[in-house]
Amino acid sequence: MACGLVCSCLAKGQATTLPDTGKSNSLHFTHSRFINNIFQTAVNSVKRTPDAGPDDSYLNGKSEDPYLPYQGKIIRHIYIKTFNFDRSFTDTSKQDNSLAARVGNRLHKSTRKFVIRDNLFIKENTAVNAYKVADNERYIRSLGYIHDARIVLDSVAGSPDSVDITVYTKDLFSIAGGAASNGLNHINGNIYEANLAGMAQRVEVSGLYDYNRNPVFGYGGLYQKSNVMHSFIDATAGYSYMNISPYTHEEETTQYITLARQLVSPYSRFAGGLTISHNEAYNLYHAPDNIFFRYNYDMFDAWAGYNIGIKLLTATNNTIRDRRFLAIRYYNRNFTQEPAQVQNSKSFDPVFNSSQAVLAQFTFFRQDYYKTQYIYGFGTTEDLPYGYNIAVTSGWHKQWHNNLEIERPYAGLNVSQYIATGQGDFIQLYMRTGGFLYKNKVQDGSYLLGATAYSRIFFLNSTKIRQYINLNFTHLYNRVTSAPLRIDNYYGPRGFLSDSVFGSRRLSLQLETEFYLKYKLLGFQFAPFPYGDLTLITPENAPYSNSSLYTSLGGGVRMRNENLVFETIEIRAFFFPVAPTNMKGFKIVINSNIRFRYQSNYITAPDVVQLNSQ
Repeated sequence: MACGLVCSCLAKGQATTLPDTGKSNSLHFTHSRFINNIFQTAVNSVKRTPDAGPDDSYLNGKSEDPYLPYQGKIIRHIYIKTFNFDRSFTDTSKQDNSLAARVGNRLHKSTRKFVIRDNLFIKENTAVNAYKVADNERYIRSLGYIHDARIVLDSVAGSPDSVDITVYTKDLFSIAGGAASNGLNHINGNIYEANLAGMAQRVEVSGLYDYNRNPVFGYGGLYQKSNVMHSFIDATAGYSYMNISPYTHEEETTQYITLARQLVSPYSRFAGGLTISHNEAYNLYHAPDNIFFRYNYDMFDAWAGYNIGIKLLTATNNTIRDRRFLAIRYYNRNFTQEPAQVQNSKSFDPVFNSSQAVLAQFTFFRQDYYKTQYIYGFGTTEDLPYGYNIAVTSGWHKQWHNNLEIERPYAGLNVSQYIATGQGDFIQLYMRTGGFLYKNKVQDGSYLLGATAYSRIFFLNSTKIRQYINLNFTHLYNRVTSAPLRIDNYYGPRGFLSDSVFGSRRLSLQLETEFYLKYKLLGFQFAPFPYGDLTLITPENAPYSNSSLYTSLGGGVRMRNENLVFETIEIRAFFFPVAPTNMKGFKIVINSNIRFRYQSNYITAPDVVQLNSQ
């Protein structure tokens, strides 16, 4: 059983200051009926279902709607108002004075105003673009040290063509950590400061104790600076002596440096990234030589892209949102020491061989957002996309080990359609396909089809209910160097950890229903949920009749108390009616410091189709 022990604070707030429409350089307290509720001040479309009671409204509307009436007006001043973690957008007239909040305030440094200003791409003395303002609010809300954000526009008295803008943010309690245990012989954990000195810096230290390991202790650490010098580049440097590699699935030592610049808005021009790392695996658990894979490799991975035509589109204050983005990527994963089991092999191992690639990707996209609630969180603002994304990838790929070498051209296609209905349903339809061409034949060909849906909110008396479904099918054919399909990932039964199940065809269904209860116990909000997953996987080169069915059944509860030093806590029980011999059939997992977010990006780095990761 794994359990998490964490620190993360949430609470209530103080009176809000709004821009003085008569004095450009001052803020004052106002007594409007919304003064104690920034959420209500900035609400864009609060919908009510027919059976909702008077207190059961929820946010559900297009992000740009509240800003459209101000389209084209000139931004006179931009004010920044930061709230500490012990404040709440829903009642800023109150402040939590509990012992936990007082101790937390001594440890936590509020985000500096210049940090928020550096994350703005709206500017004073420019015309309001409703979509760009909405993009900026969503981007600030996505920052790892911000719990929620609102951008509020106010007309200027005597200047009907001008507006003042106030940016409100609420911090997360930035000191947190976690621990997991598999009995007393294996314990690992971490502690981090996500917003050191309130300046968007993250420092993290991790540790491991394992009785069967030599040495018994492992450790790691990293430093990250977000938005270096207002460049929107995040820089990270780290070292780990206990890292579980997402590539090899082995525990390894790694040193790495990464630079990453996402496309923060459809109006941004550039995006890209750089990763340099050195990785080694040691026989720390005294495995027999014929089982342990000893290796080391160096990784260099760089990509960059440009938003084509954006200069012309931003020359005028238009609302055209369709974009074209061109990106190119080069990476080189060079095994300077291959595992002995692979060195003399006469075929390619799907993991332990060197690879090199140059890939180009052309992306067509239009992606806007709805602001809503109760997808993952307890009423926190959540941003879900609607629109489309079509990425066409092609390039050259090379793999080699020992005396074997293969070079092949690659082509792939990734299509996503995001649908948001007016009633609050959110649907994503996606398709990925790709393959290599070798001697006029397609090798490592694949396609993945799927759909994910979050239902509208239903009401059962005062309980809010939302349903989740994920259905996907994957087919891998003429496999030469690709890894076979697995089910211990996003596309298999949740909680399934065994790596002994492989195949070439996979069909998976995941279902979950969340019940957000209105009533509280000792200040805690609760959201119980049942779930059920099933996956059908067919062995390679076998008929469907040889497929095996794996299921995961169970449920749990998420809980949160805004007045305590905790984020969301989840208790989940898993039951596996059919489990491999190396996996237990039942387990309970307790996780804390959970900060659920719907992950979506306008563009990603060019890549071959990934079938075992999201």
